[in-house]
Amino acid sequence: VQLVESGGDLVQPGDSLRLSCVASGFTFSSNALAWFRQAPGKEREGIACLSSNNMPYYVPSVKGRFRISRDKDKNSLLLEMNSLKIEDTAVYYCAAREGVTTRCLVSRSEYDYWGQGIQVTVSS
Repeated sequence: VQLVESGGDLVQPGDSLRLSCVASGFTFSSNALAWFRQAPGKEREGIACLSSNNMPYYVPSVKGRFRISRDKDKNSLLLEMNSLKIEDTAVYYCAAREGVTTRCLVSRSEYDYWGQGIQVTVSS
């Protein structure tokens, strides 16, 4: 199983960015998926997840600005990020869970597979 993120960049505050995570050896169509991020000197934190039946959950810091979705045709997970802030600067990771769940969690222990991470930098 391999998850590969793309779309990271250096952007300015207020800009938008879209991250993508493509899977090989694993089907994204009906599994719980999530995005995590790790800022310098901080623990990795879950920011958004998507249950098997496509119910999203967002942590307060990104709710209303970020949108998580899956593209079954491309076997990929997306994260649309709007109104980016300097504090969104981090390495972003996608994660996938084996099995079906109707309620996702943003806990690291819930996920079986991880991408290698991609840098998002928000700076003026």
